[in-house]
Amino acid sequence: MHWVNFPLLVIMLWSGFRIYWAEQEWAFGILEWEWFQFFPDWINEPLGFDRKLARGLAFHLSFAWLFVLNGLAYTAYTAWTGEWRKVVPSMRALKRVPATVLHDLGLRREAPAKAGYYNAAQQTSYTGIIMLGAVATATGFALFKPTQLSVLVTMFGGYSSARLIHFTASIVFILFFVVHIVQVARSGRHTFMAMVSGYELLTDERDRESTVV
Repeated sequence: MHWVNFPLLVIMLWSGFRIYWAEQEWAFGILEWEWFQFFPDWINEPLGFDRKLARGLAFHLSFAWLFVLNGLAYTAYTAWTGEWRKVVPSMRALKRVPATVLHDLGLRREAPAKAGYYNAAQQTSYTGIIMLGAVATATGFALFKPTQLSVLVTMFGGYSSARLIHFTASIVFILFFVVHIVQVARSGRHTFMAMVSGYELLTDERDRESTVV
């Protein structure tokens, strides 16, 4: 389920930007003098952002349903197995977040105690990204069916507000991917390979079998 989200979100981000830029012309200049055009054709065409709104919508909506199904499956799995306890931070863990972030940035020498399987910052970010996925899904439905789901549109402050929240969530997902991969890579080859393979090799002499992470 962890790795299923990655290709789904990559395709959804790509198709989402395709939808967003289908009718956008971003340029910098004064009055009628255009000095620089953001995302010109030589960037848009290789990435598939070249004004094909219908195809972008088709990809986005198709993979959005797979994203929703995977999210529901993950929620059911964590609820059934109790894995949610590893991810959801306690109030004590939330208080450790600033110290953990400072340690990760190299501004604090002593590492705070872990709140459990993950440290406080990991628990907070993982829980936050799951909640962000729910918000992105809800705003996506609001944009997809604004008339039928007018209650959702109203909850998010109107269509334009829902669109802004949906776009902002996409940017946060990108930033999360970058930080997540960098942090795992910093933890060492062992941790990085465990994330890629989905298995962690225990070094305890009493137990050398692999367990699913």
